[in-house]
Amino acid sequence: MDLLLPQAYLIGLIVLLGAAALVIGFQLVRVRRDEATLSRLESEGKTGVQQDPAALYELGSVQLRKRLYAQAVNSLQLALKRSSGEPQEAQALIQNALGFSLAAQNNHTAAIRHYKAALQAKSDYPVALNNLGYAFERLSKPEEARQAYEQALSLDPGNKTTQKRLKLLDRRNPRQPEDSSGPGKGMKPQAKTNGA
Repeated sequence: MDLLLPQAYLIGLIVLLGAAALVIGFQLVRVRRDEATLSRLESEGKTGVQQDPAALYELGSVQLRKRLYAQAVNSLQLALKRSSGEPQEAQALIQNALGFSLAAQNNHTAAIRHYKAALQAKSDYPVALNNLGYAFERLSKPEEARQAYEQALSLDPGNKTTQKRLKLLDRRNPRQPEDSSGPGKGMKPQAKTNGA
């Protein structure tokens, strides 16, 4: 019995280290793949060959994953300029990614414009609605954020991110009751006077 406990501990430690090695290995492979894609797409852009919107969107997406937000904005703006013949869904993806990269730089007003443009291109786009709600939250506009989150939930009721953001928003900014039948609705509170 005394010999069993150290063996179990050793086996557990080996399993834990193996799992950690797998996770780290997958992360390294992903980072290497992003690096290779980034260098390939950047070299294609430097050769003077005009890149199509899909390649520019892919470059912007890789730059976003690597948190190169300013470079992603440039790539995605160029993709947007060249996307006039692209389907509406592709334009919505580009607009949403551009809004995300602007929001990552705390330019939420410009991000909102791009999220709204993404929703004009594709009205049933819950990711853009989520991002729009978050940008409204950052600009301290809880009602607009709530509307965006509720619309996203109507499109995707199982969206955990939206549910979590909406609960957090409700905790921070509870809804005001809309009781229009009660007396004094819209009236200013009376100031108390001393002995008069």
